[in-house]
Amino acid sequence: MTVLDDGDHVVVVGAGLAGWRFVEALRREGYGGALTLVGDESHRPYDRPPLSKQVLVGKWPAEHATLATDDHLAAADVRLLLGTPATRLDVATTTVHLADDTALAGTHVVIATGSRARLLPFSAGHQLHTVRSIDDVARLNVDLAPLEAESVVAGIGGGFIGAEVATALRTRGLRPLILEASERPLINVLGPEVSSWLEGLPASAGIELRTRQKIDDVYRADGDFRVLFASGDTLAARAVVVGAGAVPNVEWLATSGLSIDDGVVVNEHLLATDRVAAIGDVARFEWANTAGSELTRIEHWQVANDHAGSLAHYWAQGVAATKLLVPYFWSDQYAKKIQLLGHPRPSDDVTRVAGSSDEAKWVALYSRDGLVTGVVTLSQPRALMLSKHFLETPTQLDAALAAAPWIN
Repeated sequence: MTVLDDGDHVVVVGAGLAGWRFVEALRREGYGGALTLVGDESHRPYDRPPLSKQVLVGKWPAEHATLATDDHLAAADVRLLLGTPATRLDVATTTVHLADDTALAGTHVVIATGSRARLLPFSAGHQLHTVRSIDDVARLNVDLAPLEAESVVAGIGGGFIGAEVATALRTRGLRPLILEASERPLINVLGPEVSSWLEGLPASAGIELRTRQKIDDVYRADGDFRVLFASGDTLAARAVVVGAGAVPNVEWLATSGLSIDDGVVVNEHLLATDRVAAIGDVARFEWANTAGSELTRIEHWQVANDHAGSLAHYWAQGVAATKLLVPYFWSDQYAKKIQLLGHPRPSDDVTRVAGSSDEAKWVALYSRDGLVTGVVTLSQPRALMLSKHFLETPTQLDAALAAAPWIN
């Protein structure tokens, strides 16, 4: 590879966390060349986790989530192009074409376009809410403001974002009702055993959860929404929030010739070609871990942040990261904190090593073929971090159980 020099021009497409952190990291690495950051939203780069945790509850104004303050922008010395999405990438010339017919000719391109909320084909269409962007939350807050206490707000999907939104709505005095298609929320993410340990949390927070819900449609009627179930029954709600997962923003790359498979396929250095890289939610990357290596896409804040630093170091210094990437995820829901280290499969074995469901506080290890693949905790942050080293080098489950750092 060729190390960047001050004659280069790096174009970063995507002004979310991954794109902005890459800009900052590249400057820290000493790169002094041209740098352009393109974003489809009109807002400066901002942090998404506070939207469902602080902004929706009313603890923070939206601007508190901004990452690129005036001082940060000045330090980054970056050309910022907002409100204009990229429409095409010419890989051969590393030229990014924008919706306003601008053509940005760079020497290197970073794809950091992230993912967007998955929409469902219901009759109510865009009158339904998602919680992904600042504009999403602003629109939801406008619709929630006139609602009376205990008004029913239906949440379609009981995963991480659905649970966080329901928690925020309950804090506001509304009555969230979670409609989950699966047997239990998070069963396809955390597996059947761990999801069963979390099953009682909504009720403990005064929130109703209904599982195995088959929804045929959501439509407007008499000023409210109606959720139509496959059984023929209906549910009236004043507002509806959909949390049905996310899809990577790759459509603009359809003619690029890059390999697209549930994201932009990149190697262990996050490169799709020598001069085109992808980071964050949009990247389907070769992840080296203690169990080997696998091609995966991980929608975690921390992964986006780490990708940005790793790619900046590699392009600026020509040196790859030597430490294994250990994915980390957290979710604040129902007055509890779920934390996960690693990227275990739902089918991995689970061993609970401390606490219990009754205490609503516990620690568990995931393992596969006797090797630790993940650590998950409920309201045990210290125990989680004390266990991180099990995922930094290959660790047998028996050795982890013998070390038992969670009892210290």
